[in-house]
Amino acid sequence: MAKEVTTPIEGKVADPANPAVESEKVESQTESAKSVPKTAKKKKSRRSVSRGQVHVLATFNNTIVTITDEQGNALASSSAGSTGFRGSKKGTAYAAQVAAEKAIETAKTFGLNKVDVFVKGVGLGRDAAVRTLVAQRIDVDSIKDITAIPHGGARPRKAKRN
Repeated sequence: MAKEVTTPIEGKVADPANPAVESEKVESQTESAKSVPKTAKKKKSRRSVSRGQVHVLATFNNTIVTITDEQGNALASSSAGSTGFRGSKKGTAYAAQVAAEKAIETAKTFGLNKVDVFVKGVGLGRDAAVRTLVAQRIDVDSIKDITAIPHGGARPRKAKRN
């Protein structure tokens, strides 16, 4: 009776008395590997967007710039915090300028050249972000302030009793 030897790498059973048995197993495995069709990866087509929207959220603590297409799908986004500013420096106009530059550079890869700007908030980065758009040679069609304004506001406290 011949000993069966298992090779640790391939996990095949080899018969030392009959080496042809192992080679037959190897051939059948390579044939089955060849029959499996390889799926080719499809190239992702790059979107081309010539018109878009720039949404600037300027708070006292941070400025967030998001660039979208006309349907509102985000193309690029950046904030003062993501560009490396920390603490109270995030609320400055310079931080908003750097954040807008970073977002514009990413959006220009899509072919963006005309935008409508929507500004929300009361921070220092409002004007700086819009000026950066003009400096980066992006045509600004309109600038709209969409800051929320309370109409009537919260209910006042009741009068004190003496």
